[in-house]
Amino acid sequence: MADIRLGFKAGRAFRRENTNWVDADPRKGAILLQSGDDGLLHFVWKNRSTNEVEEDLILFPTDATFEKVQQSAWGRMYVLKFSSSNQRHFFWMQDADASRDRDFVDNVNRLLADPDEDLVWSTAQPSTSSAPAAIGTGAPEAGSSQLQVTPEQLAQLQSLVASVAGSTAQAEPEILLGDVLTPANLSALFATHPEVISAIFPHLPPDLPTPPSQETLEQIIASPQFRAAVRNFDQALRTGLLGPVVRGLGLPEEAGTGVEAFLRAIQDQARREGEGGDRMDTD
Repeated sequence: MADIRLGFKAGRAFRRENTNWVDADPRKGAILLQSGDDGLLHFVWKNRSTNEVEEDLILFPTDATFEKVQQSAWGRMYVLKFSSSNQRHFFWMQDADASRDRDFVDNVNRLLADPDEDLVWSTAQPSTSSAPAAIGTGAPEAGSSQLQVTPEQLAQLQSLVASVAGSTAQAEPEILLGDVLTPANLSALFATHPEVISAIFPHLPPDLPTPPSQETLEQIIASPQFRAAVRNFDQALRTGLLGPVVRGLGLPEEAGTGVEAFLRAIQDQARREGEGGDRMDTD
C-alpha cells in the first residue's frame, strides 16, 4: 500500500496550444506525494470529486522541481519541471489559506530532492484578518470561503463598488476588477465618503496603526499585496465557481460567474435599496 508523505489541494492547468498561456482547470483536485509499492516516489494528482487518480508520475531524486510560475499575474500557479526532459505539468493552489503555499512547495521540493527527507512546517499562524484572507485566497473552489458579512458591511461594500464602478461594468465584457478598484478611484471614495474608512478598518490586519486614517488605507491600496489580492479575487470570479460564496453576500448566484456579473449585481442591489426596493436576502 502506498505511503502518502504529503498532500494538499490543487487543481491542474494546461498550456494553451501553440502559446505560452496556461489555463486553469476548475475541477477540484489534490496533489499527493507518496512512496509506492515499487519503492519509488510518485507525484499523483487526484480528482477530489470522483476520487480518481488522473496523473501518476514516477519521480527520481533531484530530477524534478516544483516552482512558482513567476509570469502568472494570479500568483498561485506552479509548475513541475524535469531536468531530464522538457516535460511541464502545471497546477494551481486550491487551499483556502494562501499562507500555507510556501510550506507545501518547500516540502514538495524536499521530497523531490530526497524522498526520505523529513517535512518541515512553519510555526507562523495564518492571518485572522477577514477581508484580506477572503479576497486573497485565490482559491476559486465553491464552498471554500469562510467569509461572514453583516447587512451593514454589505451596504458598505455596495457603496464602495457602486461608487467607483459607475457604468464601467457595462462598458466592456473583459473588464478587470483591478480596473475598478484602483488606488485613484479608492482614494477619491475615501475622501468623499469617510464613513467607509471606519467600516473597512476592522477587517484589516490587527497590527495597523489606530485610529483608522485615510493615509493608512491609501498606503494599503497602493501596496503590491493589495493589488495581488484584487487579482486573486478577479481570477476566482472568472472561474465561475463563486456562486455559493456570493449568495452569502446577499447577491444572486449569477454574480459569482464573472467580474462583470459581480459588479452589475452589486450596482443593481445598491440601486434597489436606494429606491426602497427589495430587502436583502440574508438566508
